Amino acid sequence: METHRLLKILLGVILPSLFLLAFFFFYLLHYCYSRRVLISSKDGDSSLEGGGGVGLPPEAEELIAFSGGEDLTLGDVLEAPGEVIGKSSYSTVYRATLDRTSSAVLLRFVRPACIGRTADVIPAVRVLGSIRHPNLVPLRALYAGPRGEKLFVHPFYPAGNLAQFLKRDGVAESYKREVIHKLSLGIAKGLDHLHNALRKPIIHGNLKTNNIMLDGDLQPRLSDFGLHLILSPAAGQEMLEASAAQGYKPPELIKMKHATKQSDIYNLGVVFLEIIMKNHNLLRARDHHRHSSPSFKDLILEQKISEFASRSKSFFGHGDEEGLLTFFQLAMACCSPSPDSRPDVNHVLTRLQEIGCNSS
Repeated sequence: METHRLLKILLGVILPSLFLLAFFFFYLLHYCYSRRVLISSKDGDSSLEGGGGVGLPPEAEELIAFSGGEDLTLGDVLEAPGEVIGKSSYSTVYRATLDRTSSAVLLRFVRPACIGRTADVIPAVRVLGSIRHPNLVPLRALYAGPRGEKLFVHPFYPAGNLAQFLKRDGVAESYKREVIHKLSLGIAKGLDHLHNALRKPIIHGNLKTNNIMLDGDLQPRLSDFGLHLILSPAAGQEMLEASAAQGYKPPELIKMKHATKQSDIYNLGVVFLEIIMKNHNLLRARDHHRHSSPSFKDLILEQKISEFASRSKSFFGHGDEEGLLTFFQLAMACCSPSPDSRPDVNHVLTRLQEIGCNSS
């Protein structure tokens, strides 16, 4: 009787404990499985060729610093308060302030589904991080997160980008021939460095006025160069489609991964035309043949730049029309429908230098 009573007591204690232990075990298995699925879904499309990332383990968290970013820490980058200043289908750009130094930086967050895993993109990122030139925006550091997210750290330029400058009120009064020449020459020098000064040429791939930053003295610096090399094919195509909508897509370029020096030259020509078209704003009050002037994008997409320019010599500003006409002709040559007919960047630089000498 005593043995039977003891057995009941033991069963009363052991069985609930076994039940709780089994419940905890199955809960742990479920949590680990759910966690793995969550990580995989956040990684998304992680290979450079667009392969799936489902089932891949989390990556090691690291901060890779380049020249100018040696003092940065993980805390500096991750804890910096910031505000969104730009957004695309593949990334979000922040202006952030580093608490420790109170200095401003530009942070570009690239979504995990739009970029390869760290091991795949590091070789290209190290090349991009080593490039330094007065007309290029340097990469100071790369943060690689455990879920495949990438955060690129660049200097912040308070003067903004060229697109903002060209739209700014009050610019027309100071927008002189010297400014046009300085901007175009600096842009061409930056592109020349990418095409000809490196051991292996780098194709910019996304040259446009939004991606040209300005120093305080209006010295242009190209940003986003080579970014298409580390994006997934799908993200690269979205980048190309966005460029096409803005009038920057060369007619021969079907896939972003096939971008070439010639496609960069086409974009350079469009940028030059946009710089010239700043004077187009001066025509609005003088154009008596139309109720409203077409936008720059419409002129490019409809291939009516030449037709529009020929209607009025005032398109080229007050005085010195010959020099600006030569610059316009150079821009149009860069935008030739045939890639083989476009000049290389060395020729562009030579012509710009000649234009500068002739005006002095």
